[in-house]
Amino acid sequence: MAHDRLGYGMMSASCKPLSALLSQILVAYSVELDCEFERRMLQTPSRSARLSLVIWLNLLEFLADGPVSVRTLASRALTAEGRVTAELGCLERWGVVALQPGKRAGFGSGRGIRADWPVRLTASGETAVRIWPDLIPEIDARWSKRFGDDTARLRCALEAIERQIDLELPQGLPVAPLKLPEFGPRRSAAKDGLPLPVLLSRVLLAFALDFECESKRPISLCANAIRVLSDDPIAEAEIPKRTGCSEETAGIGWQHKPYIVVERDPACGRGKFVRLSEAGIRAQHEYYRCTGDIEEKWKKRFRNATREIRESLTALLKRGELSDGLKPPPGTTRGGAQTPALGRVDIGPAARQRRKDLVTQTEAFVRDPAGNLPHYPLWDMNRGFGP
Repeated sequence: MAHDRLGYGMMSASCKPLSALLSQILVAYSVELDCEFERRMLQTPSRSARLSLVIWLNLLEFLADGPVSVRTLASRALTAEGRVTAELGCLERWGVVALQPGKRAGFGSGRGIRADWPVRLTASGETAVRIWPDLIPEIDARWSKRFGDDTARLRCALEAIERQIDLELPQGLPVAPLKLPEFGPRRSAAKDGLPLPVLLSRVLLAFALDFECESKRPISLCANAIRVLSDDPIAEAEIPKRTGCSEETAGIGWQHKPYIVVERDPACGRGKFVRLSEAGIRAQHEYYRCTGDIEEKWKKRFRNATREIRESLTALLKRGELSDGLKPPPGTTRGGAQTPALGRVDIGPAARQRRKDLVTQTEAFVRDPAGNLPHYPLWDMNRGFGP
């Protein structure tokens, strides 16, 4: 597939990898739903207003009917126990769930959590899980009304592929910053009427798993930092702006080391500048080659459904109504309101900075969704596992 570049890592929708189109629409849906969830939660005494959709789909939904053990929760969520304990540590610190009674080592983190411990919702958690089940159909209905035939066409094509996926996949895209987990053969029968974010997540995850079977590099790195860099150095602070990801998830870390070169600004000797190494340039080329190859295979495997998904996603990204849905309600953090961090009552420096970052990101999304939404979602723990 040719790469019709429009600037740093940008390209026309017709040339974006299918995974990028799926990711952009999934993030747009998540942002809209998360803002409405926050607005409703702020009307309650709960301090969990900033939780994101993915944590409901992948974890909290399995606590809605009562306490279960950590081991059972991991099994139902199709997630490794180590990943579940890390997420539970955050939710415990934010006052969403309660674990073993009394103090324990590593409170608020995954340390010391045992597989046989029961997990239950707190009052804040119960408030949250009462909102999501009604909110998801409501946002689905908004999208159907807003986009009409484009949404119907997308849903039909996603369902055609989701029914043929031969792996047992979770409802939401995993909170996995690097290599994706492995999944077993499909056991559950295909269901009609799955929510749009579940269909988007599962089809995107199936594509990502195919990518990581063929590539040694995680798709999360290739589609974001590696995509927007070149052999010309840029300021590290530019990467979140170019990827559409949060400052925390887009920051340069150990996982980028084989693919980047970090330099100091030769003019003033301050600030980090980043460029691709030779390995990074190869990884960038491989990303486009591999995603193109997978899409060609999908066309043979899923026939017209692959073309229908690409065309309907491209149409959605061109619709001005997509920006309308990304405009946050008044009183929400993305709308500029100063709200406490998760689990807090006071507003500290970190909360102020995150509000600023969220507003900047949201304004970019609204201004140009196709140009600024991420090409692969990176769920940020500090944003309640939101984008």
